[in-house]
Parts: sequence; C-alpha cells; structure tokens
Amino acid sequence: MFNDLMLISFLEKINGLYEGIFSPLDNLIEKLPFADWIADALCDSIHLLPFLFIIFFLIEITEYYYADKINEILKKTGKYGVIAGAFAAIFPQCGFSVIASSLYSKRIITRGCLIAVYLATSDETIPILLATPEKAYLIVPIIGIKLFIGILTGYFIDLVMPSKLELNKDTDSEIIEEGCCKHNLKHGHKREIIIHPLMHTLNVFTFIFIITLILNYCLANVELANLISGGKFIQPVWAAIIGLIPNCAISIGLTIMLIKGTITFGALIAGLSSNAGLGLLVLLKNNDFKDSLLIIFMLFLISVISGITINLLM
Repeated sequence: MFNDLMLISFLEKINGLYEGIFSPLDNLIEKLPFADWIADALCDSIHLLPFLFIIFFLIEITEYYYADKINEILKKTGKYGVIAGAFAAIFPQCGFSVIASSLYSKRIITRGCLIAVYLATSDETIPILLATPEKAYLIVPIIGIKLFIGILTGYFIDLVMPSKLELNKDTDSEIIEEGCCKHNLKHGHKREIIIHPLMHTLNVFTFIFIITLILNYCLANVELANLISGGKFIQPVWAAIIGLIPNCAISIGLTIMLIKGTITFGALIAGLSSNAGLGLLVLLKNNDFKDSLLIIFMLFLISVISGITINLLM
C-alpha cells in the first residue's frame, strides 16, 4: 500500500512538471479561435509527443539489438513456447505478432503459442499509458491480465487441439515482413534507430489527435456519449470486433477511450486481446484459410469472454 502511494505521488509530480512545461503552449492554443473540444484535443495530443518519441526510441534500440535473439529463442522453446511467446509479446516491439504469424504458417510454433502471442500483444497501449503519467498505474494490471489470459488459453488450445510441428524444417532463411510505417522487420541500417521512432511518433500522434478529437466531440454531445457507453456485456463484444481490425490505431483508440472514461476496463482488455495488429493479415496471407478463420474466431471468442468476465468481477 505504501509503495502504491509512493508510485502515485511520483507519477503526479511528473505530470505536474509536464503540465508546467507545456503551460505556455496550452495558453497560446486556448487563445486561438477553436472550440473547447478541439483545443483540448490538440493540447492533449501535443503533450504526448516527447514521451512517445523517447519511449519508441528505447523500444527501437531494444528491438534492433535483441529482436532476432528473441525470435530464435521462440523457435527452440518447445513445450514452453506458449509462456515464451506471451512474455515476448508484452514488450511493445514493432511486428512481433507478424513474425509469430509467419512462424506458425511454417509450423515452427504451435497454434496455442500463436494465440498466446496475439492475446498478450500490447501494441501501442504501453507507450501511450507511459506518456500519460496519471494513468501509468494501469500498465501492470493490463500486462498481468493479458499474460494470464494468453498463457492459460494457449496451453488449453494446445491440449485440446495439438499442432504438428515441422521441427526439422530449414529456418535459416529469414522471414522478411513489413511492420507498421512500412517498417522492414529485418533491420538493415542503424539510421532506422532514429528514423523509425520519428515516423512512428508522428503516425501515432496523428492517430491520437484524430481519435481524441472524435471522442471530445462525442463527450460534448450527451446523446453520442450515451451511444458509446454500451454496457458491461455489449462493450466487450464491440471492442473485440473492432480489435480484429489489423491496424495499430485500434489499440491507440481503445486506450484513449479508457483514459477519457468512455469504455470499461473489461472492454479495453477485450479489444486489446483481439487486436493482433498486422499479424492477422500475415496469417491470412500465408496460412491455410480455414485454419486462419478458426484462429481468428477463437481469438474473438476468448477476448469477448475475458472482457465480460472482467466487467462482472469489477
């Protein structure tokens, strides 16, 4: 309890410092002839820019030097693949679900491992929450819950639907796939350590601004805000459906909606669990179509059940 209070106090101090730094810019924006909901969206989005770049820069460095090692470990984990995949997926590196989809298509990892990766993938949620100090405390429960769901269901799926792996298959040829921002997951130049975080920061900033703009407008109109609310049972279903859209903007939108108080925590978990980013596109492109549909259906069902269960328990 004492440590929690210290963490909250620390985050509040950081947020206060951050607000002080941006105060002159906020005052300037407020003087412009914008509606309040537009000015607020602009201020909120700009506040995230420095944090986002620093976070994406650190992620890029880690991804550049350690992504290949993580992928090689995943190929050799055997019965521990589900745990290894889920833990690797919580790190918000670009395109891990894409690589996992390619590995599954080659039958190097199991179906349960793939779904564990999809369910545990956090995409842009962690960077956005880190860039919003007053909400950073949500990171641990989100990661913990998604890890638990991913590992539990991953092993259950492998138990009832065991996968036949091609362990002797030649895997020396690298799997080259594109992640976000047309970003090649096989790094070629060190300049990408700067270029990609810059591109990613600008892309995410654009998504955040558009989504915040829409949400602020909705919140300024009571009838639209009521339509968003949905309830404990309906919200997770819609969130899980939206989460299946293969785009990093989805996790951004869901996280911003939670921060704004327009969706429940269970709906967030449902949407983030079904949101495997570009991994689903790679799965549909490279894997058997019927098997891919089965995996997507299981991903959706697990996400909905998890979201509703969390809403009922909270």
